[in-house]
Amino acid sequence: MFLFWYCCWAICIHWLHIFLYFLFPAKFRHKFGRRKSQTDKNAFYHRQPKPVWVKQEIIRLKALMPEAGCRKIAYTFNRIFAQSREMTVSKTFANGIMGKHNYEIQVLRRKIKNSKPRDVARNLVWGMDLTGKEDEHGNLNNILGIVEHKSRMSLGLVAIKDKSTITILRFLFDVVEHYGKPKFLRTDNEAVFTSCLMRFSLWLMGIRHQRIALCCPWQNGRIERFFGTLKEKLNQWHVENREQLNGALTQFQFWYNHIRPHQNLNGRTPAEVWNGKDVFNQRPKQEYWFEVWDGLLTGIYLRL
Repeated sequence: MFLFWYCCWAICIHWLHIFLYFLFPAKFRHKFGRRKSQTDKNAFYHRQPKPVWVKQEIIRLKALMPEAGCRKIAYTFNRIFAQSREMTVSKTFANGIMGKHNYEIQVLRRKIKNSKPRDVARNLVWGMDLTGKEDEHGNLNNILGIVEHKSRMSLGLVAIKDKSTITILRFLFDVVEHYGKPKFLRTDNEAVFTSCLMRFSLWLMGIRHQRIALCCPWQNGRIERFFGTLKEKLNQWHVENREQLNGALTQFQFWYNHIRPHQNLNGRTPAEVWNGKDVFNQRPKQEYWFEVWDGLLTGIYLRL
């Protein structure tokens, strides 16, 4: 008798399950083992938002590199933070941030451009870098420059015969002998600046080598700004060969150090700041008109 009623109860439960299955298929399909339910993508899957510092860093990079596009900004960000903070962005994400925060980028760009650099001690930091200029024969002449950070004075500017560590060290030794050695020498990560010979030589001289981060030329901004002024004039100047270029670079160096007033030096020249002289508090002994490069470099030279 018990077995009869148990079978009746089991049959009723079975037919009740079938009825509910057809009445509510999506709800009971997974529960009764008929078929796995599909994941609700709207409820369980969404893209994790980027941290706030990522947006701020993209804005900062765009303010520092206004000519760069979204692809270059994304590449620069990934090169800096892919290993250090395990964070990368796509060019689409960078383009979206740049488009939404264009006003903030312009404000930050203006703030960076008008900000006064932090004052440092004399002969504390030198910036060294390489640039190039083609002559009339199509040969690329490598130009090596050194700028002192406090006075912005060009301590050395020469077209070198080859791009090797030995050649650069010879030039650096001459500049150190003439002006004394700095505490820090700041360069980029080019192979000639990061070679074992270069690092060992700087260690022997007691100079600490500062290397800027990858894709961050603004960290060596004084020499980059100096080369910007040089290229602006040099692109309008005809270069015949390396000897003629070296003569022109000597004239440019004198014009930059002694003739051209510098905005961040409050109208003083780099040579005046280097020598501790103030033309606004000291009457010049003589003044001369200076003009070279067919009128590209002009100004008044004041002899203090």
